[in-house]
Amino acid sequence: MNVIAINGSPRQKGNTALALAEVLKSLEENGIATDCIHIGGEAVRGCSGCYACMRKADRRCRFSDDCVNDCIDRMAAADGILLGAPVYYAGMAGTMKAFLDRVFFVAAANGGLFRLKAGAGVAAVRRAGSVTTVDQLNKYLTISEMIIPGSTYWPMVHGLAPGEAEQDAEGLQCMRVLGSNMAWLLKLMAHGRTAVPLPPPTAKVMTNFIR
Repeated sequence: MNVIAINGSPRQKGNTALALAEVLKSLEENGIATDCIHIGGEAVRGCSGCYACMRKADRRCRFSDDCVNDCIDRMAAADGILLGAPVYYAGMAGTMKAFLDRVFFVAAANGGLFRLKAGAGVAAVRRAGSVTTVDQLNKYLTISEMIIPGSTYWPMVHGLAPGEAEQDAEGLQCMRVLGSNMAWLLKLMAHGRTAVPLPPPTAKVMTNFIR
């Protein structure tokens, strides 16, 4: 079993990376292989709403000049997905938002590539906006029918300069517990698949309010 983490911070070794590393360390201690991709420093354009990924159903975004398509394949192959973002103006950083809009839309348009995987989102913040950011991250997971483990508090760490989050003892504990609980969930899900059939996918009903 393996979990892939996405670091959406422009700082490759900032507090978001520190939080993710704490979760990944806990996962590894519980026998789960991990990998981390830093996308926060990439030039990632937003989704254009062209629906090419839905028409072609080839698991690709039509924009092929950035990291998105490679990440889609790697995330689809993983058993769990961990999302990490810094807080900008009480929400996630723009590069992470652009990345997630495209990755998760392609996944949805191609039969639900992330359906029934384990997933979690974590935030790094100086002062406020972390709960909003975690909620934003979780929206991508829940609409994809992913399963989110809990922790002792909402998964966030506090700090401004890189490394300051090391002083947030409660935040780091929350990350460790999240990793441990995610590992348990992954093992439980793997065991359950041998005993309980997965619920079949359902064709999505879309109701538009203006016709």
